[in-house]
Amino acid sequence: MATCKNDGGFQGGCMTRRAFLFRGGAAAVSTVVLPILPGFAGKALAAQVARYPRMKIGRLSALVTDKPVVFSYPDKSPSAQSILVKLGVPAGGGIGPAEDVVAFNGQCTHMGAPMSGNYQPEHKALGACAFHQTSFDLRRHGIVIAGHATESLPQVLLELKGDDIYAVGLLGLIYGRHDNLAAKA
Repeated sequence: MATCKNDGGFQGGCMTRRAFLFRGGAAAVSTVVLPILPGFAGKALAAQVARYPRMKIGRLSALVTDKPVVFSYPDKSPSAQSILVKLGVPAGGGIGPAEDVVAFNGQCTHMGAPMSGNYQPEHKALGACAFHQTSFDLRRHGIVIAGHATESLPQVLLELKGDDIYAVGLLGLIYGRHDNLAAKA
C-alpha cells in the first residue's frame, strides 16, 4: 500500500472520500439549485449553438442508389468536401420516404485523408482511407468499422422540402478544425 501525503483533499494523486463528496455535492448543487435562484427563474441556461448556413445540395428525384454526389458544406474549402448518397436501405439520420438519403464530410477523422471517392456500395461504407485503412458505416451515423480512427465521420444534417435537399448543419467536427464554420487556412 502506497503512502500518501495530504495536499488539499488529494493523497499522493488519489482523492480522499471527503474531497470527492464535497466536490460532487458542489457540482450537484450548482446544476439543481442555480436555475431556481433569483434572476434565473423561468430561464433556461442557454448552450452555445452553431448557426450553420442552409444550403441546397441536390434533388431527391435526381439521386441514384449507390451513386454519391460530391458537394462542399459548410463552406467551399477542400476540407468541407462531402458526399450525398442514396443508400437504398434505411440509415441513421436518413431522409426521404425510405429514410435512406444521408450525407457525410469526406475527410477521415484520423488524419484527414480525402475519402469521397472511396464509397463501397456493397457495404454502404466509406473507405478504406488511403492513410491507415479506416472504414465508416454510413448506415449507422458514420461510425468506425475498422482502422485507426476513433471518431465517426461528421454527418451533414439534411432537410427535405418537396424534392429539394438542404444541408442544415453538422453532427461532429471536421478534421483539423476547432470550429466547423471557420475554414482552415
